[in-house]
Amino acid sequence: MANAWWSLANSSAEVRATLKKVFGLDEFRPGQEEVVQSTLDGRNTLAIMPTGAGKSLCYQLPAVLLPGTTVIISPLIALMKDQCDKLVELGLAASQVNSAQTAQETRDAVDGIAAARHEFAITTPERFTQPEFLETLRGVEIDLVVVDEAHCISQWGHDFRPSYLELGRAIKSLGAPPVLALTATAPPQVIDDIRTQLDLPDLNVINTGTYRPNLKYEVISVESADDKQPQLLRLLNDIDGIGIVYTATVKHAEEIAELLQAHGIAAERYHGKVRAKERHDIQERFMRGELTAIVATNAFGMGIDKPDIRFVIHYDLPGSIDAYYQESGRAGRDGEDARCVLLFLKADQRTHLFFMGKKYPRFDDIAAVHRAMEASDDVPGEVAGLSKKKLAVVLSMLSELGDAHELTELAARYEARQKNDREKLDSMIAYAQSALCRWHLILRQFDESISGDACGDCDNCRRNQSRQRLPAAS
Repeated sequence: MANAWWSLANSSAEVRATLKKVFGLDEFRPGQEEVVQSTLDGRNTLAIMPTGAGKSLCYQLPAVLLPGTTVIISPLIALMKDQCDKLVELGLAASQVNSAQTAQETRDAVDGIAAARHEFAITTPERFTQPEFLETLRGVEIDLVVVDEAHCISQWGHDFRPSYLELGRAIKSLGAPPVLALTATAPPQVIDDIRTQLDLPDLNVINTGTYRPNLKYEVISVESADDKQPQLLRLLNDIDGIGIVYTATVKHAEEIAELLQAHGIAAERYHGKVRAKERHDIQERFMRGELTAIVATNAFGMGIDKPDIRFVIHYDLPGSIDAYYQESGRAGRDGEDARCVLLFLKADQRTHLFFMGKKYPRFDDIAAVHRAMEASDDVPGEVAGLSKKKLAVVLSMLSELGDAHELTELAARYEARQKNDREKLDSMIAYAQSALCRWHLILRQFDESISGDACGDCDNCRRNQSRQRLPAAS
């Protein structure tokens, strides 16, 4: 249903005047205007736009034109601060609510939201779903709920967060305001899960396409873990500019950062075990161009607005093609050429298989939580042998069950998801070992294609072109 308050101003002229006056822009980038119009029409919308396509404007512009408060649900506190600072720089009233704030900062932010003084309220999914915060939001007019990095909603996605399972019910409790979900990557299966988890059967999906020809993909196969380090050093000596080296573990991030520093390369590590202030300082140095490389787990990169990243090197095998595209896509946002290199060692799959074993609850885990709930009137704060993350997943899913006999069905669902993760890993290995165009293999994951099924500029395409140019044997 269209927003009644928008009907009188729903004109292209009004939208473009705001684009110029508030944001200083003369034109939309591809796809932006369609997403903005869908949002202004009050439609629940999923926008799939590649990194650097300008997703933020797609909610900022409608929020300026609509009369109430726009709530932005963001997965990372560092990303929230960046979003809030940019809104304030534009002269827009914005506040953030997250666990990194002092108690007084949180009170001030919540009071400002309750008094409708803020056009934007940015928070984490964990805070958004808290009953007290939802009660505050119910006291103001919510014109739009934005779910940033929407692939996190999906239990099939590569960055699963249990707190996202509660978003659909929480949004409904606010009177079901329009939703705008944003992500750079969403294969068909993830799109379906986003629609289901948010309970939005009418979701308008706008996909502007995944292909970015300035990203030059290549794979370097290695025989052992010891072979990776000299390959990495060679690459960093060959590539001009700055970039990111992704690792699968904290241990590798620490080791590789030390290796690069020992070879005179300005590098720092970035992962969840580094103190928040140090992470912030490292990120700021990277943004200022003081580091040649940042060596990071996937804790780094989401929402990083640095257009001149010239390379993304994956030191370890990613768990899926969509995760790989999400991370490698942080290169070349300025449209200039950038290299995306995978150092492929098949044995790296063991790390992902280990994580898969810990990620999903087994039937015994689900049954243990169910017994704990039956034995007490309170929701269990802990269950022996279960991590907090696993417990949160089980509690969220149990809340949807009608009776105990469905426990087996729930366990079967998780087994299916674990199998799906394994299939994604297998597809990633097939990508690394294939002689086909790299872009063709990536786009196939998203049900997309390019003319001729070949980009002409990845390592396999260049190799095939060289073979075709070789003179025939006499």
